[in-house]
Amino acid sequence: MLTNLLRQYLKPYRGAIVVVLVLQAMQAGSNLYLPLLNADIIDNGVSQGDTDYIVQTGGWMLAVSFAQVVAVIVAVYLGARTAMRLGRDLRQALFDRVMGFSARELARFGPPSLITRTTNDVQQVQMLVLMTLVFLISAPLTMIGGGAMALRHDAALSALILVILPVVIGFLAVVLKRVNPLFRGMQKAIDSVNQVLREQIDGARVIRAFVRQPYEEERFDGVNKHLTKLQMSVGYTFALMFPFVMLLMNLTSVAVIWFGGHRVESGAMEVGGLTAFITYLMLILMSVMMASMMFFFVPRAQACAERIQEVLRTRAAVAQPARPVRQFAKPGHLKMQAASFQFEGAEAPVLNNISFEAGPGQVTAIIGSTGAGKTSLVNLIPRLFDATSGRVEVGGVDVKELDLETLWGSIGFVPQQAYLFSGTVRTNLEYGRPGASDEQMWEALEIAQAAEFVRESPEGLEMEIVQGGGNLSGGQRQRLSIARAVIRRPLVYVFDDAFSALDFATDARLRAALGPITSQATVVLVAQRVGTIMAADQILVLDAGRVVGIGQHRDLLETCPTYREIVESQMTLAEAS
Repeated sequence: MLTNLLRQYLKPYRGAIVVVLVLQAMQAGSNLYLPLLNADIIDNGVSQGDTDYIVQTGGWMLAVSFAQVVAVIVAVYLGARTAMRLGRDLRQALFDRVMGFSARELARFGPPSLITRTTNDVQQVQMLVLMTLVFLISAPLTMIGGGAMALRHDAALSALILVILPVVIGFLAVVLKRVNPLFRGMQKAIDSVNQVLREQIDGARVIRAFVRQPYEEERFDGVNKHLTKLQMSVGYTFALMFPFVMLLMNLTSVAVIWFGGHRVESGAMEVGGLTAFITYLMLILMSVMMASMMFFFVPRAQACAERIQEVLRTRAAVAQPARPVRQFAKPGHLKMQAASFQFEGAEAPVLNNISFEAGPGQVTAIIGSTGAGKTSLVNLIPRLFDATSGRVEVGGVDVKELDLETLWGSIGFVPQQAYLFSGTVRTNLEYGRPGASDEQMWEALEIAQAAEFVRESPEGLEMEIVQGGGNLSGGQRQRLSIARAVIRRPLVYVFDDAFSALDFATDARLRAALGPITSQATVVLVAQRVGTIMAADQILVLDAGRVVGIGQHRDLLETCPTYREIVESQMTLAEAS
């Protein structure tokens, strides 16, 4: 999984990677050449007392060292740049894929996990690439070259390397087998910490209101301790690994000096050769040590790559059609024909056999008890979900055949939970109409009954909005959300219980102001208040996902018991007539 991911996303940077490989090969070659020159100085310069030879060879060593430094600097720069760009590309790919997800995929992964995958998981893969390009590439070159040079100096003494390497590699394989599942568990534990923390921050008022701080503290402590336990297990493993590898390195050095000393004493080996052999041995073992450090990154990056690929390979249930239609046959016309919807894995459908039509200039209201399927129904219009059966048409074209941007651009959608983005009033209104003038913004605010509180702010349109609109009341958030839809001047308006936080007077003024600008558009209005929908051209009464009544207010009072029951729960029949 990791290899496939890297092969795909490192492809644009092949040129830089080739340059890094060449430079790292130069660095490894320099590392192998310098001990040879050092041995030459000892055997032919120091032992012979030839100062000129020492200076000449030493100067050559300085030149090689300078070239090595330049190669390392350039290789590190290119490696770091490639790794950072890989991280950028992965985050962009994840963002693009998540932005195309329908509500079904978003619910499947969950916001905390998607945030972790886009940030922490990408960072782990990015770090692996950085460490590989900067350090690991030179390790096998140094190991192989060092082994060849050590064998060249003394074949008998090189047998020690054949003894120690299998021991080190076997030990590292055991460590890898142990930490792989731990790293997978760590990423899931990070998801859990993010989820609990996010819920506690968002629900801080509820937690305090119900005095649930001790419970939430215990809940966070549980997921936090689970993550800590996994991290400690990984830490213990690596705490044992590095001292063990160092112990093997030191024991090998002692053995080389012991046996090498005897060979020098017998004349089978020069002192310079022994010095070079020890250097090559250290280079080999340091390469192994470097590779062992990579074991800290590889398993975790592998687990993260699997999680990243899981998102990238998930196809959105709501997808762009192969041959998208970009023009409406009947602009503003809305139709549902035997449309049903059922959540994946659910026992029963949320909506069952819904049929109705609405055209420009008409207001279609939807009412029903909690859980009747009102929000699910209006979510089918902009394809936040796809109907599991039946047909949904916007502008005379099946929404599954419409270009998504064309569909979304024709709809002004105000969701049940009014959500504002961090920024200003201006930037939030520009979501509805990029580049809108100040006059257009103030007009939309006037219609949405939001102009008064915006004018009261010294900043006006530059009034600051925090994430989610947390610095505003519920009614203010709803009015700004309505203004964001109004400024768009769409063909279809969808208000999903968008007036619930407004008082009756503001509700009445807003509906009166909406009348002139929606007179040529189709309006779909979900509401709990009967007073909000009494004047609608047609009212759909939902009960358990089915249409149990459709018509105007007066007709439904006589023909639909469910509607009559809802009316009587809010007002007297005299008031309703």
